[in-house]
Amino acid sequence: MALLPRVPDPFAVRPAAVRDVPALCAMDALARQDESRRALIARAVEAGHAYVIEAQQQVIGYAVLDTSFFGQGFVSLLYIHPEHRRRGAGFRLMQYLEQVCPTPKLFTSTNLSNLPMQALLAKLGYILSGIIHHLDENDPELVYVKYLRRGRA
Repeated sequence: MALLPRVPDPFAVRPAAVRDVPALCAMDALARQDESRRALIARAVEAGHAYVIEAQQQVIGYAVLDTSFFGQGFVSLLYIHPEHRRRGAGFRLMQYLEQVCPTPKLFTSTNLSNLPMQALLAKLGYILSGIIHHLDENDPELVYVKYLRRGRA
């Protein structure tokens, strides 16, 4: 049986560097308007909690992963530039975060209205862990978890 040729990964993921902050803030629609979002991005990068994904050596998205959620890994922010959504970048970035997560469980959350993120999490094997009401008016926050390393929870 002939093996199929290996298709190169079109994405590169790496820890974010301080030099990435302006590009991340320029790409993120909320950060362009909200100083607190820009500050959050800068703090996450400086703390070593931010990761970027590139396509053709251009930053197309980022995520923030830390362990501030009850001592567990938590992806508090995942952003892919709108022109690059639904092309596998979010999937690849989440896979990378699963690999570098220092805890046996990885949590994340999304609004009930964010159907694309819910579909991505289902595709990656995340399960619903809980619902938080009253964060955003009439749009509950769904909390998801994935067990990364069985037997060590």
